[in-house]
Amino acid sequence: MGRSLNVVNLEKSPEKATEKLLGITADEIESREEAADLAASLRKVISYHDHRYYVMNDPVISDSEYDRLFHLLEDVEDRWPDLVTSTSPTQRIGEKVSGEFPEVDHLTPMLSLDNSYDLEDLEDFDKRVRKLIGKKKVNYTVEPKLDGAGISLVYEDDKFVRGATRGDGRKGEDITHNLRVLRSIPLKINISELGISRVEIRGEVLIEKQEFKQLNKQREGRGESLLANPRNAAAGSLRLQDPEEVARRKLSAWIYQISYAEDAGGREVLASQFETQEQVIATLHKLGFKTPSEHLESTESAEQLLDICKDWEERREEFPYEIDGVVIKVNDLKLYDELGLTSHHPRWAIAYKFRARQATTKLMGVHFQVGRTGTITPVAELDPVEVGGVSISSATLHNEDYINNRDIQLNDTVLLERAGDVIPYIVKPIKEHRHGNTQKIRFPRECPSCGSALVRPEGEASWRCVNASCPAQAKQRIKHYVSKQAMDIDGLGAKIVEQFYEKGLLQTIPDLYDLDYDKIRQMEGFGEKSVSNLKKAVDASRGRPIRRLIYALSIPMVGADTARTLAESIECVTDLESSSREDLMKLNDIGSAVAESVQHFFDRKENIGMIKNLEAAGVQVCKSKEEREKKDTLAGLTFVFTGALESYTREEAKELVERRGGRAVGSISSKVDYLVQGTEPGSKLDEARDKGIPVIDEEKFLELLNE
Repeated sequence: MGRSLNVVNLEKSPEKATEKLLGITADEIESREEAADLAASLRKVISYHDHRYYVMNDPVISDSEYDRLFHLLEDVEDRWPDLVTSTSPTQRIGEKVSGEFPEVDHLTPMLSLDNSYDLEDLEDFDKRVRKLIGKKKVNYTVEPKLDGAGISLVYEDDKFVRGATRGDGRKGEDITHNLRVLRSIPLKINISELGISRVEIRGEVLIEKQEFKQLNKQREGRGESLLANPRNAAAGSLRLQDPEEVARRKLSAWIYQISYAEDAGGREVLASQFETQEQVIATLHKLGFKTPSEHLESTESAEQLLDICKDWEERREEFPYEIDGVVIKVNDLKLYDELGLTSHHPRWAIAYKFRARQATTKLMGVHFQVGRTGTITPVAELDPVEVGGVSISSATLHNEDYINNRDIQLNDTVLLERAGDVIPYIVKPIKEHRHGNTQKIRFPRECPSCGSALVRPEGEASWRCVNASCPAQAKQRIKHYVSKQAMDIDGLGAKIVEQFYEKGLLQTIPDLYDLDYDKIRQMEGFGEKSVSNLKKAVDASRGRPIRRLIYALSIPMVGADTARTLAESIECVTDLESSSREDLMKLNDIGSAVAESVQHFFDRKENIGMIKNLEAAGVQVCKSKEEREKKDTLAGLTFVFTGALESYTREEAKELVERRGGRAVGSISSKVDYLVQGTEPGSKLDEARDKGIPVIDEEKFLELLNE
């Protein structure tokens, strides 16, 4: 080969090493010595890129380049099996687990934290700490309390050897096989450089809120039961029998504590190696773990401590993961022994919990909604209760299996949960509160709107109405078609669609382009100006890009992203009529279920007829000249918008970016190239400045658009 790499130099210039490795093929290897050198180099470089991608969210090579490196390592290890190591990136995914997970002892107990539900509790905590150690001031750290599944990781001689669930705090389940597939958990760390040969590390496994939504969307499309919340999804994923399925869940591990450390002689060295919690977090971050380092704050002021907690509660929705509070810890580790422990929790830490997102209430009744694709969704009617500062009187029950598996009954006292913008749902019934007055919930077998027999396709969790003329479906499809993300017909909200439908002005989607505006003028609440604006909005929708039209058609399992993928592969919407299942499955992120759904939609004559009627009404069903001649002037660039723009709405600006090959996202990360600042910007402005992301005004943005 003649190109052996000096492994030590990889740490000085991993990018140059990557470039060199990408120029090597397995066929060039002439000896086992060269193979060993190459394998070691590849492992280090791949681990570096795993860290950039899964921990820093800041990749520096493309997916295809990463795959080339990974496949090269696989080729080398296939030809020289004796070179395979337990810490090789190729060994993350092991065999399926059979039976139960064995129990293992934690090196030190995983105690709970004392909880605080109001700011007075924090003041009392500060007073207790200062009294116990006899100091006037104490330095505290504050970090987000991640709402996931607790884990314990053990490394011996720098290698990851065991991972376990929290369990009862003293024993947990051995889930090493499943944790190995999480690329945010390094298989090897250089902690021996600190004189530590065995270490136990604590953290939390989480799933991003957006990933959770996508996961549930996919499960819904496959007819599977929905996962209750990100926390349960993460915990349940860790106990799956198949590590490959765990890998597909896109879980992340956040690490925040070293609970035990010993040297080669078996002596406990945690206190002698680390002085503060800040130092612990910084070390974990340097070792390659995902940590709350950029969110960690410290203060000696009790008043400032309260302000930090209040600020986090206000910003909780901006965090990409679910957090249910903040954790306050005494920063000085030497004080831990002096403060001590109770049988339940350490006295040197406390969790300040945000306002409850759960509450108990009474299930008074259930009604059944018909969705735009015919799915029947049971909706719980509740005795109104406040959850997280919002009064809740209804909640989703998902489907019949969800009700039966949890044995939810009418008149039950139920545990209700609401998280962020997630629709409130019933976690479980409180069976201890039953006193013989509950009744089974009977799921209908006929559509509550049209009376047609419901069907439940094999393998699906949902019952569906398959009557194409069902009034409830027709109304829901029209509401979706006019929605902002679809054809964006301003002035046609859900109530107006209902009103027009009941008066016979609007029965099908093509009717939108043949509205009787004279009759609308005579309706209460419609003046000349509102009718004129409505007509303009309807006319404007005729020229929307075909990706919006595809999304607006209510094709089951086709969301906005899938609609964009489909649109990029065709010239006219009707081209999908002749697309085979195999053709569709060649497109990115389109599996067999989505392909079958698209094919089934375009096999139905009434759907083709609807598209032809829309075309006859002047709706753009083929790509415009601008779309066909799209200039990718913003290719590779990612934008975030904050505040109001004068020239465009935010949705229009995002569309312009996407038409030029760029991406428009909703949150700040290291992958963002520009934050576009409008008038009255929000918190994203400070976040972008903190991360060093360029901030541009509307004028500069327009210049980029017109380049």
